[in-house]
Amino acid sequence: MTSPITVDIPFEKRHMCWFCDEPCNAELSYWRMAHTPHPSLTVPACKECSLLAKKQLLTSIWECREAVKDQLMQRYSKDLAIGINWTEQELEDSEFECKIFGGFKKSAWMMYQIAQKRINAPGWILSIDGLQFDEDPLFAGSNTLRFEFDSLQFNNLNQGIKHYSEVLALDATFLQQLVTLLGKDQFAHAIKLARLNIGITKSMQQKILNELIEDLDI
Repeated sequence: MTSPITVDIPFEKRHMCWFCDEPCNAELSYWRMAHTPHPSLTVPACKECSLLAKKQLLTSIWECREAVKDQLMQRYSKDLAIGINWTEQELEDSEFECKIFGGFKKSAWMMYQIAQKRINAPGWILSIDGLQFDEDPLFAGSNTLRFEFDSLQFNNLNQGIKHYSEVLALDATFLQQLVTLLGKDQFAHAIKLARLNIGITKSMQQKILNELIEDLDI
């Protein structure tokens, strides 16, 4: 299958990951569903972000990016904690001189800055052949990626999926896959399907997903 067309890439962002701004030579292809608010597209992505994104496609490339950021934040929580517990000057003034802590003293602040930069990277506004998509919600006046369900508000759809997976003891990956296929407007139906199939095997989950794909004619 031919990959979707690659988005326009600003000159200064050549060979940079759209998700985290790290140098990269790979890409992520995002195929639209009926409910996706943008065309199928390909964005440059580093290997790590690409692997995370494929597990968290959700219902738009922007929601996918938020899910990737959540995963990066969890993965590098220890590095990010350095900036909470220390300042750069405090590390420089510390008396860590032994082999183990001396290495931490030299690299800790750099590790924190790299992790912080990746989490905060805004990407760029997407367009193809100069035609810009509807404004990325993260650049709009308010974050319209916010998700509300059953009178609860979440910063993004991924947070909602995680919350209900924990509260209802659901398989988070299975629920995420259901929501990706059905769209967030059918979040209640996705939860219903996940609850009806608690504890089933991965092969049975895939069978249900395949049947859903056929029913939706995807």
